[in-house]
Amino acid sequence: MILISKFFIPKGFQGLTLYPFVILKYATLKSNRELINHERIHLKQQLELLIFPFYVLYGIEFLVRLVQYKNGHKAYRNISFEREAYINEKDLNYLESRSWFSFFKYYKL
Repeated sequence: MILISKFFIPKGFQGLTLYPFVILKYATLKSNRELINHERIHLKQQLELLIFPFYVLYGIEFLVRLVQYKNGHKAYRNISFEREAYINEKDLNYLESRSWFSFFKYYKL
């Protein structure tokens, strides 16, 4: 389900996913197929990890990357969940062929 809230989305972001919702900053973003695909990839990741553990692992990995890169944006872009979503957001058929727990392939030390 897609919700619209320009107040809920952090500055610099267009959308976020909190299972089972995709929250977009503006209604016009509903037509951005790559953004929707990116967020759908996150929905799949959240389901695989039974939702709550996804957020815990996401937060821990963000903190590790923040220490590693000393830059919030670079830390965010290097979280394995984000790497999978960004790399595959243009492939609108990705979710049809995606293996379970594929985000592990995007984890790096």
